[in-house]
Amino acid sequence: MEADSVYNQWSLENDTDYGEYNVVEPCSYASNRSLEQVLGPYVHSIISILGFLGNGLVIVTYACYKRTKSMMGIFLVNVAIADLLFVVALPLIVYNEMSSWSMGQVACKLLRGTYSVNLYSGMLLLACISTDRYIAIVQARRSFRLRSLFYSRIICTIVWVSAILLSVPTFYFYHWYEPSHTRQIFMIHEENVSFTPHYVCELKFSDNDTAWRTKVAVPSTQMAVGFFLPLLIMIFCYTAVIITLLRAKNFQRHKAVRVVLAVVAVFIICHLPYNITLLYDTVEMFDLHPCEVSDAMLMAKTVIQTIAYLHCCLNPVLYAFMGVKFRNHFRRIVQDLCYLRCFSRASSKINTSNCRVVYQISDTNSSLNV
Repeated sequence: MEADSVYNQWSLENDTDYGEYNVVEPCSYASNRSLEQVLGPYVHSIISILGFLGNGLVIVTYACYKRTKSMMGIFLVNVAIADLLFVVALPLIVYNEMSSWSMGQVACKLLRGTYSVNLYSGMLLLACISTDRYIAIVQARRSFRLRSLFYSRIICTIVWVSAILLSVPTFYFYHWYEPSHTRQIFMIHEENVSFTPHYVCELKFSDNDTAWRTKVAVPSTQMAVGFFLPLLIMIFCYTAVIITLLRAKNFQRHKAVRVVLAVVAVFIICHLPYNITLLYDTVEMFDLHPCEVSDAMLMAKTVIQTIAYLHCCLNPVLYAFMGVKFRNHFRRIVQDLCYLRCFSRASSKINTSNCRVVYQISDTNSSLNV
């Protein structure tokens, strides 16, 4: 959900029936609100649940087996952490935006800031993964020196610090407040009419110059650092990777090419439409449009943004579960759990020995596939 002001179109007109001025109410955006009533509680909830399970499994798998802590593993764990924090914050943001924001100022800044940090860190880490694949495959001779745990931890630290610094405007300018157009009391023929206060968590500025600069700088930085930079790095690295793999006369290599193409295709499909919409919205931000046009634009943006959210569910599948070693380690966890369950339910020595035999056979088969 973006911080666009929903009520940004209003005017004052002369009217003899209501004194000197007739206050024309803001655009209601009824179609977009109806769409959000479906996407918010249902689609976004499904995305959050799938993203939580998928990324949680990635973190658990790497945490249980220290031997998987390669440079690639470190990057995958950090991507999973970023996506996990995102899917935890998403339902809270959606819940508060569907009604009056009820969680106060601290939650407003924390949730919006966390959303921004996870956006930048997740995208930059995907660029790091593509660079790691480039070094491992294209620059294989130098990969042992460059792909160390020490370097991976330094890179991840730089990524998270950069994401926090890039999110400072979000932490600073987002506020919990009641917009002036939703004040409880309107004077109509000298009568007071009370309304339930409606609070929002949106960007708020002290002057127009700051508002103009920030509303242009924030989405521009998000597009440049959060999309175009990772996209260019991925295109360069994976193009070199594909060329190198195609030179190898090996079935597994060609299978790896399909995985690389899937990674790039999913990234573009999920994020390119949203960033094009964000670019258009930034250019047209200060232009007035009829309510019907603005409502249609918001609906398109809501749908495209939901598609972008899907990427946090697909990351575990694309980057982790497609890897042979990760699948083997994940299978090992399942086998361990099955063994413990079987052992706990064993009521005799025969049953216990059967459990151990099954576990040892499965473990041997798994080890052969690594």
